[in-house]
Amino acid sequence: DLMQTNSALLASGMPIEKMNVIRKRLENGKGGKLAAAAFPATVLTLVLSDIIGDPIDLIASGPTVPDDGSGWDDACRLVQEYGLEADGEYALPDTVLNLLRLGKECQLEDTPKSSHPAFCDSPPLCQTVLVGNNRAAVMAAANQAGQLGYNPVVLGTRIDGEASVVAGTYVAMAEMISQQREHHGVGSYQIAGLPAALIAGGETVVTIPAECNGKGGRNQELALSAAIKLKEIGLRDVVIASCGTDGTDGPTDAAGAIVDGASVDRIEHTNTGRCAHDAMKNHDAYHFFHDDNAGYRSHHLIQTGPTGTNVADVMITLIK
Repeated sequence: DLMQTNSALLASGMPIEKMNVIRKRLENGKGGKLAAAAFPATVLTLVLSDIIGDPIDLIASGPTVPDDGSGWDDACRLVQEYGLEADGEYALPDTVLNLLRLGKECQLEDTPKSSHPAFCDSPPLCQTVLVGNNRAAVMAAANQAGQLGYNPVVLGTRIDGEASVVAGTYVAMAEMISQQREHHGVGSYQIAGLPAALIAGGETVVTIPAECNGKGGRNQELALSAAIKLKEIGLRDVVIASCGTDGTDGPTDAAGAIVDGASVDRIEHTNTGRCAHDAMKNHDAYHFFHDDNAGYRSHHLIQTGPTGTNVADVMITLIK
């Protein structure tokens, strides 16, 4: 049931911070329940944040922090909002829906709040330390870009929204900055000189229709959308990469993908029958990018293997 629930949550396009409001109520260790179970022991939690804004109570569903920000009512509201009810497009298992209903009717205890003795003792028994997050990864990428001779610009670490829409924003920025080449290195109101590196972090989403059987992930979809837009406007000397820091992107062996303005033509020419627009429509970026002639490795897929960590996604746009 938990596996089915996770698949439905991902397919619905729900942001991870909202997913974790539901997850807290389905597993015994989440939403402060691990700390409550450990009471009166002292608990020290070291946190790697994979959520935009680093909300400690939502990272890994907050196993050792009080859950003051959500309740059964919030979880049930999200079920209705994202079509997760029994007759919805992304229906959750009946056992899960019944549990949420019982909780809303006050027949089940909710997650521990700040009033629980595990959290209200002085000095506190539970301490949490944030040891890594998306900002750290983005700033490291920006520093490396500078060392390689690019003019780095950090666009932020709260990037979210539909992957295909976010891709259009990156391409539009790249087009504007690249116009400096046409004006001998001088452009009006530019955010960076050439060569430029636009670096951003966050976590986009992909809303998948229930009948969809494509394969990919949010980073691969962002890259495919960017590749299509780069081709449409004829923009060259621009490379866009999007990848998950955990080394995985959706149910694939890739962390993301890297594209340029010639990627679509190159893939469609060497792989008969592939169509970028069809792949976007079917949310099938993985099969579009996968190179049948390159063995395990692909020229466009970023395949690092599991990294052993997760601080959300990093997106990089290089303009020559």
